[in-house]
Amino acid sequence: MKTDGVYVDTVGAYIPDRWVSVEQAVREGLYDEYSVQYGTGLTAAYIADDLPALDMAVLAARQAFRRSGTDVEDLDHHVHCTAVQHGPEGFYPPGYVLRELGASGVASTDVRQHSNGLLAGIEVAVGQLTGAAGAETVLVTAAENFTSPLIDRWTGFGTGFTASDGGAAVLLSGEGGFAALRAVNSGTLPELEQWHRGEESLLPFRGEQRKASGTMELLAYFNQHVMALDKCMEMIRDFELDIVHRSLVDAGLNASDLRWVVAANSDSRMIDQMKMQPLGLPMSRSTWDFGKEYGHMGACDMAVSLNHLLLNGLLSPGDHILMTTSASGWVSTSAVLTILDLPAWAREQPVS
Repeated sequence: MKTDGVYVDTVGAYIPDRWVSVEQAVREGLYDEYSVQYGTGLTAAYIADDLPALDMAVLAARQAFRRSGTDVEDLDHHVHCTAVQHGPEGFYPPGYVLRELGASGVASTDVRQHSNGLLAGIEVAVGQLTGAAGAETVLVTAAENFTSPLIDRWTGFGTGFTASDGGAAVLLSGEGGFAALRAVNSGTLPELEQWHRGEESLLPFRGEQRKASGTMELLAYFNQHVMALDKCMEMIRDFELDIVHRSLVDAGLNASDLRWVVAANSDSRMIDQMKMQPLGLPMSRSTWDFGKEYGHMGACDMAVSLNHLLLNGLLSPGDHILMTTSASGWVSTSAVLTILDLPAWAREQPVS
């Protein structure tokens, strides 16, 4: 989908102060040494302890509004993205964020696409900004706190990830911004839906003792009984590459025109084999080199990486950025941005 008249006004990010290195996690028996020495290249996880995910989303959103100078009263639509439950069953997360921001009466959407959520939320925002809704300002927020007895942040999502806590916000505008959204495309590969479900029941929780999320167990069941892992990876690679190519074509660009490829913060081999090699690009054009220090923050990775690029002088006007994510379902979204100008807040003292 080619997009015209949609801009990134500002981004916001909240990163907890406390972090734990993978070496410390190994010493404490939380992470295996093999993954450190021969595996992912990931270096740490940020931990928010008892700070709720939604409060981090609010903090990131407030930063985005401060940077923009836009009044919260001018907000037309809000999209919130989640990977894990952000409150009691039946609770509506966007309502909490809007109440804390003081944005009463604003329309909202709850997107549950896990790591793919922020880009999926941006696609929802495009419809609000360019369609019959006639919105001028849309806020997209995401946040995660993986501190839970039901989640193992070190191994629960496989050795390709360390799950980090954090919050992120993207403020989109139909009036202007530091970057133009050139294209966004999404798709679903339902043949792999069961990959993250295994043989689990579709019925709601019935009261038996709940256990920690066992993503690897679900994946193993699917690969043993339904489809081999190599076939899954081949399907994902071809599926996601098609979505990326659609976005590049819509933006009128070639892969060689890209300054940066922003992918989820994960195993370097996964990013190289599934994202960079199919595009014919070196890893030096990916954001992995600093993303490895943040760890995987669910849907937050896209905004956190863009924030890092801006604050550390790694972007210039005219740079083209591909953002590409995926998640269970199997869903995937790719978006292309072009930097128009560097905002004043991005010329502040660089931070890491």
